[in-house]
Amino acid sequence: MQFRVKFEQDIDCGGGYIKIFKGDVDQKNLHGDTDYQLMVGPDICGPSNRKVHVIFSYKGKNLLTKATLAPKSDVLSHLYTFIVRPYNTYEVRVDGEKLGGGSLFEDFDFLEPKMINDPAQHKPADWVDEKEIVDASDVKPADWVEEATIVDPDAKQPEDWDAELDGEWEAPTIPNPAYKGAWAPKKIPNPAYKGEWVHPQVPNPNFVDDKEVYVRTVGAVGIDVWQVKSGMIFDSILITDSVSEAEAALPAFKKLVEEENAAKKAHDDAEAAKAAEAAKAAEADDDDEDDEEEEGHKKDEL
Repeated sequence: MQFRVKFEQDIDCGGGYIKIFKGDVDQKNLHGDTDYQLMVGPDICGPSNRKVHVIFSYKGKNLLTKATLAPKSDVLSHLYTFIVRPYNTYEVRVDGEKLGGGSLFEDFDFLEPKMINDPAQHKPADWVDEKEIVDASDVKPADWVEEATIVDPDAKQPEDWDAELDGEWEAPTIPNPAYKGAWAPKKIPNPAYKGEWVHPQVPNPNFVDDKEVYVRTVGAVGIDVWQVKSGMIFDSILITDSVSEAEAALPAFKKLVEEENAAKKAHDDAEAAKAAEAAKAAEADDDDEDDEEEEGHKKDEL
């Protein structure tokens, strides 16, 4: 699955996704909650939430990839390519470059775990898993200083201090040069330590294997738009069983981006020139006002 998307207003919160539906979907009543087979696209909201969503529908659940895939978030077109293979792996590309991918079983929760903790087993009550204990023989030295500050011995009450008006005078404090920090007894290896307790595992009775989680039924394609700014463009949507066919569209896409870059540069240069002219005109107006004010002062003096 491949498509081009462009956020012309430099999106700061929103997303644009392509969804694959089965052939029996009611396209006239398509909405955000309609069951779909697969959903892919950039999701952006603020500086911290930026992710390429890859979501599979499986047995009534929508499974989002656990992998972190960062999208592009500028005003240029970007080409998103999603490849799923019959040996249950997937790959995500952006602008022809691999962004991520891996095992469907590792990055999505399609299946129950094969093994689970044995519910009949529990950590023994006398199991000791503390590696270290406090040394009971360790005693704080008699000269250990824990006071972080002391009264400044050189401070003197000001001569004009009035206790009735200013209150009782208190000398300021200063860092204690003898301070050694908070004392704590040292720790020693625990002679009763048995190691980390490992919960024994047993086969999961709910595990059902499925070698065909990758299988998707393609009957229709939909665009799911969530945004707070207008100007989102979708194009070049391609569903194919040939990776080379998707790759063949890359040269035309790169040429398009070059043209967009050139147009953006021309627009930015024109806007910068306008701003410079406006600043120059404003500076000239300020100079004229200064000249008029200076001339007025001269007349007043005469």
